[in-house]
Amino acid sequence: MPLNKQATAKAGKACAALPADVKAALQAAVLRFGSQTKVGEELSVSGAAVSLLLADKYSGNVEVMANRIRGQFMAETVRCPVMGDLSKRSCLDNQALPQAFTNPMRAALGRACKNCIHRKAL
Repeated sequence: MPLNKQATAKAGKACAALPADVKAALQAAVLRFGSQTKVGEELSVSGAAVSLLLADKYSGNVEVMANRIRGQFMAETVRCPVMGDLSKRSCLDNQALPQAFTNPMRAALGRACKNCIHRKAL
């Protein structure tokens, strides 16, 4: 019997796979950096998350991780109405920041990100 309801929910959840081009870029990054832990540090995730992504067993939001990988290792960019052209990775990082009205850039991002086409699904 599972110890909690959350474990039961995760056990039944299907895991999505990374798109083939993104998975290839992640594998190439692991070869280039020499370890999944170092690649995880580049993506600001754990080495275990990288391992799960490569094994198609990642139960988190695979689409967000694919965009992080595209931005970090595939040099894909987006057009930000506040900051101009920036990597998809930077876009996701900026979305994760709390709104700060004492910082003009973050205040502008907080307003612009709400309706942006690049906003991640929460």
